[in-house]
Amino acid sequence: MLGLQLAHRINPVLGSPTGSLPIRAKRCIFLFMWGGPSQLDTFDMKPDAPAEIRGEFKPIPTAVPGMQICEHFTKLSKLTDRITILRTLAHDDPAHLSSGHATLTGNPAPVLKSDDAPPSPKDSPHLGSLLTKLRPSSDGLPSFVAMPWKAFHPAAPGGEAPGQHGGWLGPSYSGALLQGDLNHPDWKPQAFSLPAEMTLDRLESRSHLLKILESQQSSFHRVAQSGVLSNQQIQAFEMLSSSKVKQAFDLSQESAQTRDRYGRNIHGQCVLMARRLVEHGVSLVSVNWHNDGQNFWDTHGNNFNRLKNDLIPPADAALCALIEDLEARGMLEDTLIAWVGEFGRKPQITASNAGREHWPYCYSGILAGGGIAKGAIYGQSDRHGAYPSQNPVSPQDYAATILHQMGISPEETLLDREDRPHRICSGKPIFDVIAG
Repeated sequence: MLGLQLAHRINPVLGSPTGSLPIRAKRCIFLFMWGGPSQLDTFDMKPDAPAEIRGEFKPIPTAVPGMQICEHFTKLSKLTDRITILRTLAHDDPAHLSSGHATLTGNPAPVLKSDDAPPSPKDSPHLGSLLTKLRPSSDGLPSFVAMPWKAFHPAAPGGEAPGQHGGWLGPSYSGALLQGDLNHPDWKPQAFSLPAEMTLDRLESRSHLLKILESQQSSFHRVAQSGVLSNQQIQAFEMLSSSKVKQAFDLSQESAQTRDRYGRNIHGQCVLMARRLVEHGVSLVSVNWHNDGQNFWDTHGNNFNRLKNDLIPPADAALCALIEDLEARGMLEDTLIAWVGEFGRKPQITASNAGREHWPYCYSGILAGGGIAKGAIYGQSDRHGAYPSQNPVSPQDYAATILHQMGISPEETLLDREDRPHRICSGKPIFDVIAG
């Protein structure tokens, strides 16, 4: 199965660029595989290529006849009839930071092909920030939550990837950051970066919160006005006084069996938390691959051992548990799952250290649920997985597809803090991956 091979059909309900779109996905879980997974060692294997390209992994059959994926995705191989694999994501930016911006926002970074430029107010808003603006929550929960950190690369001079905050919309749209090791037995969501002494236990009841505010009202407002506390911290202080919010963030309410299925590791527990949050009304949860101390999916060296031992198993388990849980709860049809990195890896293996270098010119991603076609492959790469041979699409198109499924036209414009209009996304929806 080489591609959807569908005629380019225009959704008849699309209407005008800024018109109202049907909402196929009420919520989105964005699994950001920070570092750049190798397409040739995951979802676009080339078993007939020379050894220095194909590598040591073998393809295995899946639930969809003719669709093969890497042998180490043992769980996902049984669920490929629920997903679409995109094999022709492509761009020309080999830098982590600027390509991360394009992936998370649907727009090119202010500084292209750069690992030097840190986040700035000129960044485009994260997709979750757009939803905070256009689909604001009304029940006390944030519209956008990211975890377990802001994607950061120690080898990049700019450090933190741009595009992970409110950008030109302003910091009030940056969402909530849930930090730490969610797999640790003592982990608690300590107020989305509120001061460490302000724990959930201290905010257990509204009456206690009111006493705190009454006794410290003047000093609290002085601190807030001085800028020591951000608007997000003030909002977090208020949110975590809610019993409903506290319940949403309580992983202990999940059974041991469920937690085991997702994986007793940071990524697995983050994905489980993401499922809990969208169940409680959060519009978009971004799970950024965590700081594993080994450069994440950026496998310049020891590519195959890293993938089979450290990266693929937890990613496989968490994604499959999420698909199965959402399906069992009747939520998969209106919950969009995105699984993608900022680029892929070079087809030629580095002989000296068994690594693969950055390669943005062709790579793979996944979309599932939320009105996306099932059991399909979109696009075809060349014989070495180096360039698209059919149906190339950009990370901006990938983001535009997410917005479209959530009922938001990518061509919509919003005003920044200086009342200048910006198109929210520079991509176009990939209509061929949308279920009829």
